[in-house]
Amino acid sequence: MQGCYVGVNGKLRDETEAAAQRWHVGICSLLVACCLLLVHAADAEVVLPKVLGSHMVVQRSMPVHIWGWGGVGESISVSFRNETKTTTADGAGFWEVYLSPGSAGGPFSLVVRGSNVVTLDDILVGDLWIASGQSNMQMPMGGFSSAAVNNAEKEIAAARYPQIRTMQIAQTSSLYPLDDATVKSPWAKCTPETIRSFSAVGYFFARDVHRAEKVPIGIIDSTWGGTPAEAWTSLPALTSHADMLPFLGAYADMMQGRAKTLRQIEIEKALAERARANGEPAPKHIARRNVLSWQPAGLFNAMIAPLTPLGIKGVIWYQGEANRYSDRAGLYGKLFPLLITDWRQAWGQGDFPFLYVQISSWSPEVAALESVAVVREAQRRTLALRNTAMVVSADIGDPHNVHAGDKQDVGARLTLAARALAYNETVEYSGPAFRQVTRSGSSLRVWFDHAAGLRSKDGQLPDFEIAGDDRKFVSAQARLDGETVIVDSPAVASPQYVRYAWQPNPQMTLQNGAGLPASPFSSDDRYFEEHP
Repeated sequence: MQGCYVGVNGKLRDETEAAAQRWHVGICSLLVACCLLLVHAADAEVVLPKVLGSHMVVQRSMPVHIWGWGGVGESISVSFRNETKTTTADGAGFWEVYLSPGSAGGPFSLVVRGSNVVTLDDILVGDLWIASGQSNMQMPMGGFSSAAVNNAEKEIAAARYPQIRTMQIAQTSSLYPLDDATVKSPWAKCTPETIRSFSAVGYFFARDVHRAEKVPIGIIDSTWGGTPAEAWTSLPALTSHADMLPFLGAYADMMQGRAKTLRQIEIEKALAERARANGEPAPKHIARRNVLSWQPAGLFNAMIAPLTPLGIKGVIWYQGEANRYSDRAGLYGKLFPLLITDWRQAWGQGDFPFLYVQISSWSPEVAALESVAVVREAQRRTLALRNTAMVVSADIGDPHNVHAGDKQDVGARLTLAARALAYNETVEYSGPAFRQVTRSGSSLRVWFDHAAGLRSKDGQLPDFEIAGDDRKFVSAQARLDGETVIVDSPAVASPQYVRYAWQPNPQMTLQNGAGLPASPFSSDDRYFEEHP
């Protein structure tokens, strides 16, 4: 059973001390009370967690973890693939066994025997992936009312893959780590009927990996649109870093009605400006966001912690837009790596592949331009963590809709990353990745990794900018020189910094021989320096 954690390691920053203390005082008693509810009543019936079920996929080449609850001291046996293990339920009625690893295959049946018998049928052994994040990962094959997946009906009709299995976790939040999830859609075979409401990126990824690797694929959709990364990070992780305390303080104020979400403030301003431009009265208010979905650690507790007993192949992640709504966008450079490390520690499987999508195009009508670029840069810098890969999506985005319809290419690029990192294939999976910049007179030379065949898709390189010591960036002339790019401008005699594609809707012309786009980047560290 998972425990509860309350406390702060390190010193509280002055500007967040009062708010953070309100946060801890306000939830401490609730945490203690709620943790007591985790103890399952000692009844006589064997019960399995809802994340285990018929039609599921269990991870190949790993011990098969089966767990559940029964009567205190009850003898439990579990049989799977001609192997039986026996155990005894503990004083809280909890029990677990680990069965021997095996290769891909199936279908198999799993039988749990105690005072009653539970049988799970049609189980496949293959690779299990977690798909998580906010609305661009949540966006279902059937689309949103305001956005559609490209060729959706044709793709849905063709979604007949009996060896792909899906499960959806319900959108719930909790003050403490849950030992079981609320399931929206239980394990099921991939059919047009089951896939319509499932993550489009998750489906295209699972489909392409299944085609490439020829093994059963299970994928769990655990997503919630409009949610920030701190909601997906555990409380012990958040409170172990003083830089994360502003998130706790801001949420404490929200809960006590003293503040709207940062996104609400920004949207209200944008709507008011648009109304004034059209000669209309400004709207009086905008509906408040579901504050539970912004609760620090809340989504980790309810939608991730219950999955951590499962053996998995890796994670695909698409999130970051919600963390752009902040004057602390640079903190995402610390928060996002913390989330990845936190998940890896929670699963206890080492540094499993964590593949993520860099946020896409964004309409400037409601976006503060700088913070979009800062979040993208934070995501790029997170590649410093081992066994991570980032998919660029700004080149296939929609400048008029943050929910772009091209989820096929996003899934295909994630699949390339999985083939390289998770399946050890020799494939190019990344576009040109900024390595360093060197100075040559009044020019700068930009060096890249993954630069074989470096080129411009239309012969132009309009997205480069340079700056001197004053950090005032201006458009630069850029030209290819082998696997490097040389940039300069007559307006900057002594350039020090270079950046690329720093706008919310860049042209994204730089790519490598594999046709994969270069990521936006900046050599200027100002947004990621220590915050006061």
